[in-house]
Amino acid sequence: MTEQIVPPRPEQGVPEQPGEIVPPPLPLTPPPTATPPPATPRPARPALRALARWTAAVLAFAALGAGTAFGVSGPERGDVPGLSTRSDGRWAYPKLTLPALPAGSPRPFTTGNAGEIHYADLRELLLPAPQGAVVDKKLAGGWVSSEQYLSEYNKGHRSALRTSLRDYGVRHIAARGWTMPDGTVSRVYLLQFRSVAFADAYQQERTERGEVTRTPLNESPADTLDEHWTGNSDVPETTTYVFEETKPYGENDIQVRQAYIVAGDTVALVFHQKKGGAPSAPFYQTVILQNQLLG
Repeated sequence: MTEQIVPPRPEQGVPEQPGEIVPPPLPLTPPPTATPPPATPRPARPALRALARWTAAVLAFAALGAGTAFGVSGPERGDVPGLSTRSDGRWAYPKLTLPALPAGSPRPFTTGNAGEIHYADLRELLLPAPQGAVVDKKLAGGWVSSEQYLSEYNKGHRSALRTSLRDYGVRHIAARGWTMPDGTVSRVYLLQFRSVAFADAYQQERTERGEVTRTPLNESPADTLDEHWTGNSDVPETTTYVFEETKPYGENDIQVRQAYIVAGDTVALVFHQKKGGAPSAPFYQTVILQNQLLG
């Protein structure tokens, strides 16, 4: 099964449509009253485990004008860790399409977009549910509250997380969740901040040097860096941190695999959990495709 992200039709001269997010000009660095991000230069993107190789590349990305999407073919079997046979468990996602931008708006990583803002509707950047999934009615691809997002984390950490969301000025949260026939529960949350500076600062609080998470999810009291996630991401200007819960799992014998994707002004939380162990292949696939949509 091959997934694709294909270009939308040109939208030049088309007025803004209802539901599209066109953020007003905002400061690109946190205000003095907010908890300031570290004063050190933005850290280099770590070589954390994406694809060993994508068979299709970004097509003339730098040459395409603002508001133009780019095409990426899905990985062939063997290109993604753990995906080598027809019975690898990879899920069947629908064909993916990048949403059209409001007229005149740049893509997040183009010259002139210093805040690396995603001007597309954040909800349209969420990965759709794969074939056979039962979609969670509370997480059907729309806006969700901060409290819904916080509910995924251990109760003892929610107060500090709530403060971080307020201090770093989260603007929108969109989410989608589903359950597969094998019992794997999947969640994808996209958090949009005022600029890349706020998103980076928020993410630095979530992980310890990118090696362990500081804020455990409900079913994941402890996790480690996923050493099986190999290769460097081919998505320009994004960073992916991938973690796995190792045996013995928590008291309910539920394994959690989780990833944070930092892409400009947006931070994504992706996690799969399943009693007895969450398969790695569909999790890697989910992370890769969501990363592509945000890049």
